[in-house]
Amino acid sequence: MNSSSEKHESNEIVLEPMYRLPALIILTGVPIFLTPLPIWIGVLISSFGFFLLLQTFTLRIKFTDKDLIVLQLGKEIRRFPYENWVAWRIFFPQLPGILYFRETASPHLLPIIFDKKMLELQLKLHLGNLEINNKKEIN
Repeated sequence: MNSSSEKHESNEIVLEPMYRLPALIILTGVPIFLTPLPIWIGVLISSFGFFLLLQTFTLRIKFTDKDLIVLQLGKEIRRFPYENWVAWRIFFPQLPGILYFRETASPHLLPIIFDKKMLELQLKLHLGNLEINNKKEIN
C-alpha cells in the first residue's frame, strides 16, 4: 500500500516507517572519519544510526481505540493504554523529532521513525486533550 498508513480494521491504524532520522544520523557520523577527530566518535554515531535503521525496518506502531501498540516484526511487544497517559508532546517538530509521552507510572522518549504527520494526527485524534504545548510544563 502506498499511503502513509495501513488500515487493518476499521479502528486500527499502523504507521508507515520513515527512514529520515536514521539516515540523518548515519550521514552525520560518516564525515567524522575524514576529520582529525578520533575515529571512535564516527563509529559511535554511525552505529547508532544503523541501530535506528534496523529498528525502522522491524518496529511498527499501531493505534487502536484504546491503546498504542508497539509491534516488532508483526508481534506485539508493548501496549500503552490511553487511560494511563498523562501527557504527550513532539519535540523538534521541524526535524524528524522525538515523541515524549508520560504515563501514570513513567515517562517515555521515542525517536520518531514513523510518518510524523500521521503520528501527530493519531495522537491528536486519540489523546488531543493531553497534548503539551509551549504554555504547559512537562512534569
